[in-house]
Amino acid sequence: MRLKGLIAAPFTPMHQDGKLHLSVIRDYALKLKQDGVRGVFVCGTTGEGYSLTPRERKAVLEEWLRFQDKDFAVMAHVGATSVLQAAELAKHAAEAGAWATAVMGPSFFQPSRAEELVAYCADIAREAPHIPFYYYHIPSVSGVRVAMTDFLARASENIPNLRGIKFTHNNLMEMQQCMSFKGSKYEILHGYDEVLLGGLALGIKAAVGSTYNYMAPLYSNLITHFEKGELEEARALQRFSVQVVEILLKYRGGVAGGKAIQSLCGIPCGPCRLPLQTVSDKEFTSLRKELESIRFFQTITSSL
Repeated sequence: MRLKGLIAAPFTPMHQDGKLHLSVIRDYALKLKQDGVRGVFVCGTTGEGYSLTPRERKAVLEEWLRFQDKDFAVMAHVGATSVLQAAELAKHAAEAGAWATAVMGPSFFQPSRAEELVAYCADIAREAPHIPFYYYHIPSVSGVRVAMTDFLARASENIPNLRGIKFTHNNLMEMQQCMSFKGSKYEILHGYDEVLLGGLALGIKAAVGSTYNYMAPLYSNLITHFEKGELEEARALQRFSVQVVEILLKYRGGVAGGKAIQSLCGIPCGPCRLPLQTVSDKEFTSLRKELESIRFFQTITSSL
């Protein structure tokens, strides 16, 4: 199976005391399915994966897996600063039934050469050898800046279950090179929601992002307009997406601000875990007003 369409990077719901609020995931999954989302990328950046314990990450994944089906893939981010811990999480993901695993480059003792990064990934991927493995390229967060062309060249020979790359970077030349590597053998998943239209123009078929949690119908309409050649309509929807991201950046970014928006949209995701700062009550009220000023709620509803 090749992925197509929108994959949400879900928030990890928490109670006000910071403990996991797993019961929220049922309604969360049903809403995403209703909105046409084709799967979830669990415990990545948006899911605060690195801030959770291994036991918590397993529990979150297991809850999401209750809702996996042929039209809704569950991908488990299992990256960790310890390769042994990441390998353990990968083995658990495979045994629990995850559709795929993915790994972000380690943010401490960052590999600077492709061979180092591939060796790290290979040790993890071999613990889940019968399901797809994706590398999660997000240098702005991980600090790992190995060229993905070099990574693919080496990983293609050393990681048999390598399926592709979740490409969250603005180097579109490199992304195109990865897309055409070995006759487009590997899937490149687009990672920047606010420039999805650019990715579509380059041939992207699937995208993973945080704003798909609460704006998926709008992006689905964007894709439909693009496929019909209705570029002005697609551009208008992308500009609206940019407006929302601009507001997000004013309210502590995509995770904290995104959790607040998700709550405003009916799925209570609670606070963030330190060191991320949760949106305050005052900020929450201001965020709602700013969203109302751009007719956010009417726009996402009309996209359904």
